[in-house]
Amino acid sequence: MAGVDYGSGLEGRSSRRGAIKRGTLPRAAQSVLVTAAWLSVFADVGVAQGQTFPVRPLRIIVPFAPGGATDILARLVAQKLTEGLGQQAIVENRAGGGSVIGTEIVAKSPPDGYTLLMTSTSTVTNPSLLRKLPFDTLRDLAAVTELVSSPNVLVVHPSLPVKSVRELIALARAKPGQIAFGSGGNGTSTHLGGEILPLMAGVRMVHVPFKGTAPATIAVMSGEISWEFGAILAVVPHIRSGRLRAIAVSSAQRASVLSDVPPVADTLPGFEASPWTGVSAPAGTPKEVIARIQQAIAKGFTAPETRERLAQDGNEVVVSTPEQFDAFFRAQMEKWAKVIKDAGIRLE
Repeated sequence: MAGVDYGSGLEGRSSRRGAIKRGTLPRAAQSVLVTAAWLSVFADVGVAQGQTFPVRPLRIIVPFAPGGATDILARLVAQKLTEGLGQQAIVENRAGGGSVIGTEIVAKSPPDGYTLLMTSTSTVTNPSLLRKLPFDTLRDLAAVTELVSSPNVLVVHPSLPVKSVRELIALARAKPGQIAFGSGGNGTSTHLGGEILPLMAGVRMVHVPFKGTAPATIAVMSGEISWEFGAILAVVPHIRSGRLRAIAVSSAQRASVLSDVPPVADTLPGFEASPWTGVSAPAGTPKEVIARIQQAIAKGFTAPETRERLAQDGNEVVVSTPEQFDAFFRAQMEKWAKVIKDAGIRLE
C-alpha cells in the first residue's frame, strides 16, 4: 500500500610533544609537526575549559513564547543544569519568525557554552520552508543532546466511517481530494506529519491550516474537517469522552499514554512524524564543555521520577550523546526537506 518511502529520520585522545630542531627535517615536515604541537596545546586548553566550566550563569534561549511545551521543557533543563553544574541556568524566551529570531541569537553567540538553544522540529524544517535564513543551521549550531520525542495522535470525528489508517487511506482513495485534514498552521509538525501520510500512501487529501492546534482539534470535533494529528495531551481527554476517535500515533512504536493505539507505521512501514525537542550550542563550543552540559542534562532527565513525570505529559525521554543527536539532526533535515519539496510547501 505504501508509496514513497521517506524513512524515519532516526538514525580518547593522546598527544606527544618534543623539541623540533630546524634543519633536521624537510621544511614541510617541520610545518606539519609545528601545527600538530599547536593543536595539542589548544586541545589541552579545551580540556581545561571543560574542567573549570561554568564560572557564571548560563542562559537557555527558547525561540517560542512562554507557556508552550518547549518552554516547559526548557525550565526543566534549566533546573537540571543548575543542579548538575552548580551555576544558575536562566530561561530566556525570544519568540518570532517561527523560531528564527531565537535561533539566530544562539547561532551568533560566543561559542563558550554559556548560551544554549532549545531546538525542535522547526529548527530542521525552516531551512527548507523559508527562502533565506540569517544563519546556516548546520554550520552555526553544535549538537548537545536530544531530550524527548512527543508523539501526535491521528484523530477523526466519530462519525467518519474509519477505525484504522488502512480504512482512512481507502476512503481517501475512493474520494480523492475530498478528505480534509487540519493542522496548527502551514509548516508546523502537525501539518508536515499530515502531508507524509497521503504522500506515502499515494492518495490525495486536502490540508486546512488553522491558527494553532486547538482550533484544528475543535474543527475535527465539529465535523468541519475529517482528521488531524493532534498533540497527545490535548486530545486524550476528548478521546476518552468519545468526542474524538484515535486511530494511530505518529511515533514508530506505541505511545505509553495510549498503549492500545497502534502506530501509523503498522500500516505504512517507515512512517514516523513525532515532534522532538533537543539542546544545541553555538558551533565551535569546546567538546569538553558540550560534554559537561550533556552529562548534566542526561543525569537529570534519565532519573526515574523525571522520566515518569515526562511520560505523564506524553513525552518519551530520548537523551542522546552529542554525536547521536548530530546524526539525528542531519537525518531530520534531509527527511523533511524531501517531504516539503514533494508536498510543494513554502512559507514566505
